[in-house]
Amino acid sequence: MTPNIAIVQIDAPHWHMPRLWLPLFLLWVPAILLAPFVFVVLAAACIAFRISLWRLVAVCWGILCSLPGTDVRVAADSTRVFVRIL
Repeated sequence: MTPNIAIVQIDAPHWHMPRLWLPLFLLWVPAILLAPFVFVVLAAACIAFRISLWRLVAVCWGILCSLPGTDVRVAADSTRVFVRIL
């Protein structure tokens, strides 16, 4: 399953940002349009570095499909950043 929505929230001592719901599925339209060019670049890189193209595609797809459920919380100097990918 590919990621569909990202929730971003930043809390600072003197500033508060409401939660942003970012629709990641809208990024698939430009990604599909750029896919042939990306494939050619990846194929050239695989030939140059002697890596199996299909292994590279499988690894990239595995990383992309494992993104849903990611929950990142960072805190520094009383500022907190939350990112959650659904």
